[in-house]
Amino acid sequence: MFRRLASATVILAIVASCGTGAATPNLGAPTMPASGSTPSGSTPSGSAAATTPAASLILPTIGKFTATGNMTVPRTYDTATLLSDGRVLVVGGQDPNGATLASAEVFDPKTGTFAATGSMKIARWGHAATLLKDGRVLVTGGANEGAAPLDSSEIYDPATGKFSPSGKMSITRVNHTATLLGDGRVLIAGGADDTGNGVNSAELFDPATGKFAATGSMTSGRWGHTASLLKDGRVLMVGGKDDSIFASAEIYDPATGTFAATGSMEAPRWGQAAALLSSGLVLVMGGEDDTGALLQTAELFDPAAATFTGTGSMTTPRVGHGATTLASGLVLIAGGVDSNDAGLATAELFDPSDGTFTATGSLANARGHHTQTLLADGEVLIAGGTGGDQVLDQAEIYQP
Repeated sequence: MFRRLASATVILAIVASCGTGAATPNLGAPTMPASGSTPSGSTPSGSAAATTPAASLILPTIGKFTATGNMTVPRTYDTATLLSDGRVLVVGGQDPNGATLASAEVFDPKTGTFAATGSMKIARWGHAATLLKDGRVLVTGGANEGAAPLDSSEIYDPATGKFSPSGKMSITRVNHTATLLGDGRVLIAGGADDTGNGVNSAELFDPATGKFAATGSMTSGRWGHTASLLKDGRVLMVGGKDDSIFASAEIYDPATGTFAATGSMEAPRWGQAAALLSSGLVLVMGGEDDTGALLQTAELFDPAAATFTGTGSMTTPRVGHGATTLASGLVLIAGGVDSNDAGLATAELFDPSDGTFTATGSLANARGHHTQTLLADGEVLIAGGTGGDQVLDQAEIYQP
């Protein structure tokens, strides 16, 4: 019931991840952050706001993907988080046999290599990973062997290379989102419980105490959604599913600790990717609709107007893809899977100045449900994921 995301967040996520670290970035098939969870975020684990005004964007003739060192083990439905020192922490996921991983590794951009680091106390996939302001990484929830969702969390300390148990969430969650707020706390929202149903509860993790505390509930229980930190400090939750796939969206306000409905998308989406643009708008693209069809359409959320507006369409329908805002302000969309769950090698760039998508260089390895992380030098690390029937250990770097 938790294997197919046809997303994370992760996401990531979720990746998430696009979200915070992420990523990101599911229950059905864990999302990607985000990257990051996004968030990731896990953003899902890996989108970043650019500083170049949209009007000055210059579309490059073509970007290039170049192979880098392989991970120590093949992984999919894992998380990748950019550390404060520029390295990337890769955590958990599933191996080619579907076994859940407790292991973790670190990618060093200076050497282009991955090296094993300490393992988590509990193996998990469909979790979220968030970089805290003190440089440590919070890992929450996910599922273990047998697709049993978890309520536990643990923290990775780059100084020691070890994971330590942290507080427990109020409920079990998998394919949820985790977003670093301006005050250093982390918003944990939604996800699926051990019955496979979406939950509408949310909670806040306080790094000072290592504990979770309840906050306002979402307007809808949802999982496989995206979470984007807006420039004003609020958090936008988009799409996802429970009994049906949602077109709805809502916003969390840290000042009041409450969620409120906002404008709805033009199409229901689950397992989509989202990226914050330098303008403050949020680009949402791809995913699966309520008929099971994969989408290539995209829309923009305007926080000032609280509305979604359609923009140009991607060159191909995608789900389980990554989206990363580059230093130029362009957004890199890479990989994903097609309607047959086959990995995609294609990639494209969204240009906010004219709302168009244009093909860029292709991945060396077709893949979806991978991690996608913006590095400190502006390049993007693409790692792991599924390509056809394979789980990959190969990684590559996108050079804009």
